[in-house]
Amino acid sequence: MFEYAPAPESRDVVDLSPSYGLFINGEFVDGSGPSFKTVNPATEETLAEIATASSDDVDRAVQAARKAFGVWSALPGAERAKYLFRIARIIQERARELAVLESLDNGKPIRESRDVDLPLVAAHFFYYAGWADKLEHAGFGTKPLGVAGQVIPWNFPLLMLAWKIAPALACGNTVVLKPAETTPLTALLFADICRQADLPPGVVNIVTGAGETGAAVVAHPDVDKVAFTGSTEVGRIIARSVAGTGKKLTLELGGKAANIVFDDAAIDQAVEGVVNGIFFNQGHVCCAGSRLLVQESVQEELLAALKRRLGTLRLGDPLDKNTDIGAINSAEQLAKIRRLSDLGEAEGAERWSPACELPAKGFWFPPTLFTGVAQSHSIAREEIFGPVLSVLTFRTPAEAVEKANNTPYGLSAGVWTEKGSRILWMADRLRAGVVWANTFNKFDPASPFGGYKESGYGREGGRHGLGAYLDV
Repeated sequence: MFEYAPAPESRDVVDLSPSYGLFINGEFVDGSGPSFKTVNPATEETLAEIATASSDDVDRAVQAARKAFGVWSALPGAERAKYLFRIARIIQERARELAVLESLDNGKPIRESRDVDLPLVAAHFFYYAGWADKLEHAGFGTKPLGVAGQVIPWNFPLLMLAWKIAPALACGNTVVLKPAETTPLTALLFADICRQADLPPGVVNIVTGAGETGAAVVAHPDVDKVAFTGSTEVGRIIARSVAGTGKKLTLELGGKAANIVFDDAAIDQAVEGVVNGIFFNQGHVCCAGSRLLVQESVQEELLAALKRRLGTLRLGDPLDKNTDIGAINSAEQLAKIRRLSDLGEAEGAERWSPACELPAKGFWFPPTLFTGVAQSHSIAREEIFGPVLSVLTFRTPAEAVEKANNTPYGLSAGVWTEKGSRILWMADRLRAGVVWANTFNKFDPASPFGGYKESGYGREGGRHGLGAYLDV
């Protein structure tokens, strides 16, 4: 086997400030809460000091958004589109800088932030720029809601920002966005992009902080729409706090997706799909294919191929272009992954990882798979949100559907088979918002995304994504 020489991406393309304030009404201002540090999860070094927004700061941001709403919503759609196109083009121009910053702050491999996240971020702004002057054709009316309070997670910091901000602005709303506490840097760089694009002050406001800041955004009486992506637990709290207020709400929450491989699937192709389904972004994906359902007759062949493939994955420096698996985003998340993996062993499942040297500094977890998993096991039911795959078997398509649907979640699923009729039969019966056929983790701004059951409600992306930001 060849040894790969290091191929590091340069950090010099990123100009990091020692500290960052809040972005309110087109300006960076101090926060009145205590500042906190954001660290590089691969090295544990401090990247920058970040301001915390108090409820007073959030109030200022919401008032700025409310004032800007009058101006922004009155612009013709074609004018709003020009700003969105401009933002999309600046994102493309600054893509390398954004990709490096995302990998530094989040821990994901540069290959993913460069080749997946950033092209999709720009594509979402381009896509919704195209809708801005065609809203009357979308079927949801043309009346914006007002101020959107948006809270996003740490797994795809910039992409989740694009999913939220692009449709909101296209529809004529203004925004107060709270990025995740551990990954605020690309959102703050996006604030700079808004200034570069001459976006009117107050149209986009970014407030940083932890859960209390997010709660202040959600609970603010002058917020008309709440959009949240994150855990089901927090989603429940938000749903309760918004109930009865008249605020419109979309929630995109947890998942425990089944990736279903039939005996007639192309094994090597399926193995790539399984690897992409659970080890992409260290498994920090709400729609990750964390439950592999494999037809009994091909279980041995598939597992042998899968273990061979896992042995070739390279774990290490996220800024190395050869890296497949980067760092876990935080010490807290690493502790959760370890706890659930230990529980998997304690409950009787068999754990396997390839020979894998973990760096001494930073937060790391090897790619791991569990065999002998029962549906009652915690690892088959709880969202681990890490590079951990549970393997179950089935004999008939009906059994596969029953096992796949035996979960409180319903965000996504994958089906691997040569038969088109079987794909359609399965897709019809799987209670999941997105069903991929002979692929996994494929996203397109024109395609709506969202879940059933405890995976939330509402859709983001596509024409359907406009409905969340219009007074239907």
